[in-house]
Amino acid sequence: MNFNTGGSLLLFPSLAMLFSFLCLFLFLVPTLLAQSSDTNASSTSAAARALDTLLQDYAYRAFVRPKTGVLYDGVVPSNLTGVQIAAMRLRSGSMRTRGVEMYKEFQIPIGVVEQPYVERLVLVYQNLGNWSLRYYPLQNQTYLAPVLGLLAYDASDLSAKNLPELDLRAFGDPIKIRFSNVESVPKGSVRKCVWFDLHGLVEFSNLTAPNECSTIHQGHFSIVTESISPPSPAPGRRKKMQEMEKAADAGEALHMTTVGDTKAPSATVTRTQPTLETEYVP
Repeated sequence: MNFNTGGSLLLFPSLAMLFSFLCLFLFLVPTLLAQSSDTNASSTSAAARALDTLLQDYAYRAFVRPKTGVLYDGVVPSNLTGVQIAAMRLRSGSMRTRGVEMYKEFQIPIGVVEQPYVERLVLVYQNLGNWSLRYYPLQNQTYLAPVLGLLAYDASDLSAKNLPELDLRAFGDPIKIRFSNVESVPKGSVRKCVWFDLHGLVEFSNLTAPNECSTIHQGHFSIVTESISPPSPAPGRRKKMQEMEKAADAGEALHMTTVGDTKAPSATVTRTQPTLETEYVP
């Protein structure tokens, strides 16, 4: 018997190569997708940090013959219309022993300390308004309030730019953020506080009071709720729609009719006109 093994010998290496390529493809795709996601997150975080640097510069420009403990509203560049900033210079010891009763939406209690120690510091306030989602995007979450920022900087040189943030921490009572103009949520939805630190970390927590969040750190804060997808049609209605679509494919003419706020197909019905007795012809 003469077996032609040449084709088989060529076939097996081809299958092996195809299998190897398939395994490599299945391994690389999730890796590439993960790298792409990490790159996007890193890019967003870098943009947010660049914004902090820019807003620090413009907040410091609000100081003209500044007085300690006085709030000064700043002006942002025209291409950031909608963002609000402010600055307040404080003595380090005064903030630690007295706190700040109310700085915009932030209530700073006694016992807040900065690291490293500086003689005077500046608290920069941010309200990102309609820019919140752009700089702090969240998947499957809807913002109910704008992102608010509270960052601390050295106040030794009020003309300085590109300053690093100080590490601000509350060692007693937490810092409270009392949001105003918080949007309402559908019945059954749960509101959550969200905190963004300066390194890309995101944490969710419960509200401590209506429209109020608390923190022991500086950073950016808001109130969010989980996004709700539009409801899918009921099973019975979905089945009816499928049957009507099949009828349309088979050639039966369908027309659209309005049911409540929804348009749905309906079959055309031809009614037989009644014949009057006077029209009857034998």
